[in-house]
Amino acid sequence: MEKQSKERAIFAGGCFWCMVEPFDQQPGIIQVESGYTGGDKPNPTYEEVCSNTTGHREAVEITFDPTIFPYEKLLQIFWQQIDPTDSGGQFHDRGESYKTAIYYTNERQKELAEASKQQLEASGKFTKPIVTDILPAKTFYPAEEKHQDYYRKQTFHYQLYKKGSGRADFIKKHWNKQPDQTELKRKLTPLQYHVTQENGTERPFDNEYWDNNEEGIYVDIVSGVPLFSTKDQYDAGCGWPSFTKPINRNALKENLDTSHGMRRIEIRSDQADSHLGHVFDDGPRDKGGMRYCINSAALKFIPKSELEKEGLKEYLALFE
Repeated sequence: MEKQSKERAIFAGGCFWCMVEPFDQQPGIIQVESGYTGGDKPNPTYEEVCSNTTGHREAVEITFDPTIFPYEKLLQIFWQQIDPTDSGGQFHDRGESYKTAIYYTNERQKELAEASKQQLEASGKFTKPIVTDILPAKTFYPAEEKHQDYYRKQTFHYQLYKKGSGRADFIKKHWNKQPDQTELKRKLTPLQYHVTQENGTERPFDNEYWDNNEEGIYVDIVSGVPLFSTKDQYDAGCGWPSFTKPINRNALKENLDTSHGMRRIEIRSDQADSHLGHVFDDGPRDKGGMRYCINSAALKFIPKSELEKEGLKEYLALFE
């Protein structure tokens, strides 16, 4: 087995609670840790950093394997979590400790970070200047344990905070724009459109992937975001593709569905807001007990042999 390659990336994006979730669960990500950096005070506390007197900013340190998940993709995710035009903090959180920054750990990271910032500036996505700092990395001090993996430990409060702070709506407005319905009707088949846009359900045992045995991953038919892997697919006997877990839970969102006189948990794609199917708790117990029952019409299958060609090389790691 090849020795794992390791590199560090450090990003300040405002409240560090919100900067763990986007990177966590991606292939090649070894660890995401919340903490403080940029200042000179050793081992600062949360209260000291929030006082804006230490020079530190809330940040995340990501340990990753660049041979699987390159730094360029980390930068892409980073920009899509922040308001890069805000020089005074992020959303409702104000002050030095909440300002954004990319802290590079080597010269190549510096060059890639500067290039990505210039590219974002040139794209015209924002009318104001891009003010995110690009700075050399300083000592990173891990935050207190209660702040680690906050989005998983305190899911309900985390979601309220992300929404209430304005971050969730900002991301949706600038990065998760809903596709044009006329274009979707042209792009999708009538069944694909009915399932993803009108909360439809295809017929069991009469759909494309319910009995697929080829290795690969499934992406959202609308956005192309990876959702499920055949490594987690199994025959549940229901006639639809069934999975024990998604590739990345952060790519999905759950809604209570009370249609047809039932109480079910609907699964939608987070970025495109496509209806995918439902999740039930009658899956294999040794795999966590969940069954993600998904419509084939909401998915596009990318065979393992085509992942690199499709720009999804990092997902080859799922099959190693």
